[in-house]
Amino acid sequence: MLYFLQGLTLGFSASVSPGPFLAYLLTQSLRLGARRALPLALVPLLSDGPIVSLVVIVLAQAPAALLRGLQIAGGFFLLYLAWGAWRLARTAPALAVRGEGAQLNLIQGTLMNLLNPNPWLFWSVVGGPLLLEAWRAAPWLPAAFLGGFYLTLIAGTAGFIVLFAAAQRLDPRLVRGLNFISAGALLIFGLIQLYRGVFAA
Repeated sequence: MLYFLQGLTLGFSASVSPGPFLAYLLTQSLRLGARRALPLALVPLLSDGPIVSLVVIVLAQAPAALLRGLQIAGGFFLLYLAWGAWRLARTAPALAVRGEGAQLNLIQGTLMNLLNPNPWLFWSVVGGPLLLEAWRAAPWLPAAFLGGFYLTLIAGTAGFIVLFAAAQRLDPRLVRGLNFISAGALLIFGLIQLYRGVFAA
């Protein structure tokens, strides 16, 4: 029960933490609407599998150059997403729900999270050690931790998607403003990741 509760707490914290993924959800929720954007709540499940597996195997032993490479690649990808959000805000006075590209957005979100150093840092410093500790206590405890973590993470992410998508029913100028905010947030996160990747000690 302790590991399940730890998972619940950490998953909720991750779902409400500002970051590149939350900014991406804002853009896609406004563009696609809640129903078509909700699959994006599953992105952490798709992206975290390789991250958790690799981190648990080589826990905290990866060279610093690997993290810097991820930060640089992720920074450029975030700049690409920011450019797309900015173009959308400029060209669309009101955002209609689009049916095409939902699968592409799921792939984009997964790729963005794989290139985002935040999940790598979390699983290296917090999640990975907890998983190993749980495994040493009992073989089924890691499943309890992961179950609690992804329960609140996915539920919280889905809640944000519904909240963001509700903005589609608001004044079109407000929707455009939210898209500009999203583009600005993605731009800032991208530049920060590039800076850390290039100038990290």
